[in-house]
Amino acid sequence: MPEAPRSDSAGTAKLLLILLALAWGINWPVMKLALNEVTPWTLRIVGYGIGTLSLFALVRLQGRPLGLPFGPAWGHVVVSALLNVVGFGLFSAFAQLSALTSRVVIVSYSMPIWTSLLAWALLGERLTTMSIAGLVLCVAGLAVLVYPLAELGVPLGLLFALGAAVSWAAGTIYLKWARMSADIVAVTAWQILISFLVIAACVPLFEGAPHLWPVSAVALFALAYQGVIGTGVAYFLWFNIVRRVPAATASLGSLCVPVVGILSSMLILGDRPTFADAIGFALIFAAASCVLIQPAARVR
Repeated sequence: MPEAPRSDSAGTAKLLLILLALAWGINWPVMKLALNEVTPWTLRIVGYGIGTLSLFALVRLQGRPLGLPFGPAWGHVVVSALLNVVGFGLFSAFAQLSALTSRVVIVSYSMPIWTSLLAWALLGERLTTMSIAGLVLCVAGLAVLVYPLAELGVPLGLLFALGAAVSWAAGTIYLKWARMSADIVAVTAWQILISFLVIAACVPLFEGAPHLWPVSAVALFALAYQGVIGTGVAYFLWFNIVRRVPAATASLGSLCVPVVGILSSMLILGDRPTFADAIGFALIFAAASCVLIQPAARVR
């Protein structure tokens, strides 16, 4: 009898992983549809605004605590929000202005490699053979992607995508160092809210006011999707998955996201990756797999 609940939980987690891969993967080309008509700043202020309302509503419906302990915890949430949400969100949005979405997706998802490297440099965690292999494969993949574009000038899109990956990795390492004793779902909800406030404060400085009109129905749908589904629902799914299966298994399952992102970019946007792109994608995907597939006991 005890086995049945575990089996049901694992089966539910697999279904949720499929839904998450679709939610986050499709979010990439949907973002591009919005960026055809609005700026990255407008994209993020609307997305984080809707995402905040969605995530807080879902957390309350689940009956989870939203409070955080007084003191340093709030500082940790602000710093991690700037790295995990603001930095990643803006870099990934600006990247799509000057690079194929499929290329942006795969470079952004090199984040496990940079997390491993930063953990070694800042936290003293040991680099395993798999970590080193992942780093080598990642550098090779980036070289394959960047070299043809570098001949035409500085590949800003891919540099922004790399910035998104490193920013996310830095935020992950910061939270690991901070060792916060708070509900991770509540932390994420507050991260999104803080990020919305930061973007809202920056918009008047960089573009005066959000450019929300005139926009097409497609752009409005894209803005709504990346707020409700790509932010609120997707994070809610992720934390429900982590509760059902080991974090390492969930992380490995999340590798489906860039696959869905690339395929949906080809279908929705008409992206046509070159043969060199395919090689670069394969190398970076293999690099991320190397880091995520290794045992979790990689510390000091």
